[in-house]
Amino acid sequence: MNLACELLASFLLIFTVPTKGEDPESTVVWGALDHDLNLDIPGFPRSDIVADIQWHKGRNKITRIKKDTPLYKPTDKYDMFTNGTLKIKALMRNDSDLYKVEVYDSNGVNLLNKKFYLKIQEMLSGPEIDWICTNRTVSCKVENGSDPKLQLYLNSSSVKQGHRRLITYVWNSKWNKTFMCEASNHVDKKVITEVVVCPDEGLDLYLIIGICLGGIVFLIFVALLICYVSRRKKQSRRRDDEELEIKAQRATLEERGRKPPQIPGSTPANPGMSQTPPVPGHHSQLPAHRPRPLGPRVQPQQKRLPPTPGTQVHQQKGPPLPKPRVQTKPPCDAGENS
Repeated sequence: MNLACELLASFLLIFTVPTKGEDPESTVVWGALDHDLNLDIPGFPRSDIVADIQWHKGRNKITRIKKDTPLYKPTDKYDMFTNGTLKIKALMRNDSDLYKVEVYDSNGVNLLNKKFYLKIQEMLSGPEIDWICTNRTVSCKVENGSDPKLQLYLNSSSVKQGHRRLITYVWNSKWNKTFMCEASNHVDKKVITEVVVCPDEGLDLYLIIGICLGGIVFLIFVALLICYVSRRKKQSRRRDDEELEIKAQRATLEERGRKPPQIPGSTPANPGMSQTPPVPGHHSQLPAHRPRPLGPRVQPQQKRLPPTPGTQVHQQKGPPLPKPRVQTKPPCDAGENS
């Protein structure tokens, strides 16, 4: 049984496939995007015995320096110093790969082999701390950067951490608090500190509710005031119209009262224009009353009615007629005696 297990373990070790692009013996090196990177060689031998240094990216030779020969550098992307340090300029994401260095002496004996696996990350933006006093919540966030790790401290004590762009925390203390947020990855680290000062949390909610209710009451008051003013304007406008109508009626009645009433059959306004002027030298005389005849045969004269108001007394045209004589009839007794 033990023999079978050993054989299976050996078989698995033989056919174990390493992680893509990585060598189990390589050293992981992190570089910042758009920045230069120097790959130093740990344990580099004395320079007097070194005769040849070669750097490879994957299977491609990228630079070589050999004794008494100029530096081999097919591109300006890479540079190498005499101590074997490789400089990579303006790192890009496609620069992530396996780098290998080989060191030889003048006899061609290999003095050193080292492997480095380069990984690229973007630097972080500054973290931001925000808080809400009503629910006692504080948050820390990062906008830009690769694989940020956030860690939140309250009064120098770690209270929350996480590998994400936003973390939140709810505090219990009512006193002033000092929060520190630390954002980091393999190529960058930034810290921010904020002192959180909140009023009494118990009054905050009531204050907000009171402000809301006060605003609602104010809006209702303004609406009622507008309605009242508009109604008063309508009433005053209606009252003015009624006063104008009354004034117009009064003016009409006054004009009618100034004109004389027109009675049917009445004389024209200027009666003098319709009468014929009398003949010069004659005076108009009213007919005289006849004397009452003596005797029983004389009938009583009918009493004339006064002229109706508005009627015109007819005047005789031309010269006056002669006055008739009144003959007195003798009484019956006097005739018989004669």
